[in-house]
Amino acid sequence: KLCEGILNILEKDTKTSCQVACLEALRILSRDKKVLVPVTTKRNMQILMRLAKLDNVEDPLERESEFPVIVEALKCLCNIIFNSSVAQKLSLELNLAAMLCNLLQKCKDQRFVDDIKCFDLRLLFLLSLLHTDIRSQLRQELQGVQVLTQALESSLSVRWTEEYKAAEDRDRPPLSLQETDCAIEALKALFNVTLDSWNVHSKNESHQFRYMAAILRHCLLTTGPTEDKTEELH
Repeated sequence: KLCEGILNILEKDTKTSCQVACLEALRILSRDKKVLVPVTTKRNMQILMRLAKLDNVEDPLERESEFPVIVEALKCLCNIIFNSSVAQKLSLELNLAAMLCNLLQKCKDQRFVDDIKCFDLRLLFLLSLLHTDIRSQLRQELQGVQVLTQALESSLSVRWTEEYKAAEDRDRPPLSLQETDCAIEALKALFNVTLDSWNVHSKNESHQFRYMAAILRHCLLTTGPTEDKTEELH
């Protein structure tokens, strides 16, 4: 009942501070699988997707005041999808993976969106881990390898000297914590999406995998903000 009450409030146009507080409470409650059973419905998933800016393909990320709401809504969706097989099935029906790829594209060349990008990537990782049909959809329909590789390239701030050779800058500072976390989530999602990709058939696929290999090499030469984070990244 508490979760339903929170979602009923979130369905209305309330103040940003109220939305964030409600989403924070829902995120904590959504760790309990028993609590999720009555609230994992198409309607409730759509409420969270709307708050995460996943319902409107054309709507740009312009209002920074809304960014905390987007992040908390993505965190809630991460918990719900991880803990609920019903939510995993609804994700395919609601075309969630396509909307996440679209949101990821909106994050390109935007400021203050690292947290949005990170939890978008985490949700793509969870979907590709828990639902084989979504994994296939990402690979075959949504150009997931390209989208995720570009996200990884952006997180690592790769500069190119040749088509498949990244610049090596031994004096570059370590990645920030946010950059490292984004890169790690992108790597995890990429692993899932490319898991069954042993046979590369097309010229475009060959280019994509050579491009990804160059970025992965660059990743191994990159350090994170701490020794533990660098180890996790590698």
